[in-house]
Amino acid sequence: MGKLSVKHLIGIKDLKPEDINLILDTAQTFKEVINRPIKKVPSMRDVTVVNLFFENSTRTRLSFELAEKRLSADILNFTASSSSVSKGETLIDTVNNILAMKVDLVVMRHPKPGAALFLSQKVNSVIVNAGDGTHEHPTQALLDAFSIREKLGTLKGKKVVIVGDILHSRVALSNIYCLQKSGAEVMVCPATLIPKYIEQLGVKVETNLINALNWCDVANVLRIQLERQDIKYFPSLREYIMQYGITLDILKKLQKKIVIMHPGPINRGVEITTEVADSDQSIILDQVENGVAVRMAVLYLLAGQPVG
Repeated sequence: MGKLSVKHLIGIKDLKPEDINLILDTAQTFKEVINRPIKKVPSMRDVTVVNLFFENSTRTRLSFELAEKRLSADILNFTASSSSVSKGETLIDTVNNILAMKVDLVVMRHPKPGAALFLSQKVNSVIVNAGDGTHEHPTQALLDAFSIREKLGTLKGKKVVIVGDILHSRVALSNIYCLQKSGAEVMVCPATLIPKYIEQLGVKVETNLINALNWCDVANVLRIQLERQDIKYFPSLREYIMQYGITLDILKKLQKKIVIMHPGPINRGVEITTEVADSDQSIILDQVENGVAVRMAVLYLLAGQPVG
């Protein structure tokens, strides 16, 4: 088993293509483990992990917790709303108090971009970024890459369009880095929800949904993050659905059969219809299953434990 070139997983931007391959190959091994009758391995026995969530999460939090349990780690769960953070305690004080309990690894989600990097520079523990504001969400990008590779056999040369709210999405940025480092081509759509610097990342920009879907092998569909939007980026939700909502009718009219992905949570009837989400072209539930295996791989490789 190889070693990662990084001590922490702060963002995909910091990873080498070899790191990504190592994580995906390790995840493949762990996927076989979690499909066995006995789903646990002792790879992280005696390693203590704290899940530090300063922002609401369902899928990511449950996925990390299950990954940790499958690896036999000791787990502490922390929620900001029920902690001393609500009394004014700082991030560093909170983490240092937890680390004083001899915690080896911190999985953190935080509403501020750069929080995971900041923490990695201040505390003596391994940090895994579970999403920092609108910046990065590295494990989501890795599980998306794993899911595409599993479905299509490779990422190299594949065309992936990211449709939806790219401007407010940490998933989009991590996906762009991960896909490009893995040899895939990336397009984004629509133009009104795209950051100004996007073309500097070497991605294509397309305003027409049908053109984008005809171009791609995979469409990764993001939800509209109304809670992060301080101004209106389109006239109405109805208008957005008419222009950029993906329906079964649209998929049937395309020149080829494409793969549909979504990191969740899905706004059914907005970015995609229920028929599309539940169709045979969708690998949304595979993404959820693969998330556990990928997070097991990340935790195992960063913990640097010998195989038990």
